[in-house]
Amino acid sequence: MKLGVITDGISRNPEHAFSVMNEFDLEYAELQYIDDLEVGDLNDAQTGRLQDLLQAHGLKVPCISRHIFAGLVTGELERDSSVYRQQLDALRRCIDFAQALHCPLVRVMSFRKEMILFGANGADEWIITAGAWDRLLHLMAPAIEIAEAMDANLVVENGNNAMITSAWLARKLIGELGTTRLKLLWDPGNGLYCNEPAWPDAYEALQGPDGSLLGHLHIKDVIVNIAHARADFVPFGHGDIGPRLPTIAAALRRDGYEGVVSLESVYRPSGGTFEDGFRASVGRFMEWYG
Repeated sequence: MKLGVITDGISRNPEHAFSVMNEFDLEYAELQYIDDLEVGDLNDAQTGRLQDLLQAHGLKVPCISRHIFAGLVTGELERDSSVYRQQLDALRRCIDFAQALHCPLVRVMSFRKEMILFGANGADEWIITAGAWDRLLHLMAPAIEIAEAMDANLVVENGNNAMITSAWLARKLIGELGTTRLKLLWDPGNGLYCNEPAWPDAYEALQGPDGSLLGHLHIKDVIVNIAHARADFVPFGHGDIGPRLPTIAAALRRDGYEGVVSLESVYRPSGGTFEDGFRASVGRFMEWYG
């Protein structure tokens, strides 16, 4: 498979991160933060320097991963809200940036999580966040329109603090938006925190009648304790998702997945750095997914 890493999980210094990638023959550099800037905020000179560095290190960019819409509350927004319009402007900048780097995907997030979206037999009266799902559709639609106009493709990540927490919800969102411009950036580790089993539940939810809805993949390992509101990142293969990771890799090979698998290097050992965490995880990552 095509393997990469989210580069700021090694270092926000792109030259250093790219050099470390070269040590392990990782070919795909997913970009989120560059030095002190979030992707979409680089000027032309900074973008040109980044292009030169990517070429010098023989790397490709699979996804531009800004946190568009992250943390915004759907019930507090209208399409003409200034903060919402700023997010759409950031999306346009990220698409321009992606196209300059010959990158096929731009990530969006899905606003702030609402705990219960659907229910019946009294739950609809007492505990669901009424109207939140319809507002999500209303606010996501302009992003799809921008992607259509700019000939771009988007991925929405299932986030543990987002409206789309699961592959099941992602499938529902994409279906109700009725678009081919949006797929899921699947993070099986994030799905643990909404109690969605990665295998087979989440994986099977991504298989639609017209093909897979999986556009991109983040892989990490984590131990979660929902009752204690706690999550701890661990070396790859040592957490709650670890036993399912080889099975997911085998299924991706079987089904001919053509996208990129990015190691999300968010584990930092006690007293160490994120680069130390990357080095503790990359071997098994490449063994299972390479």
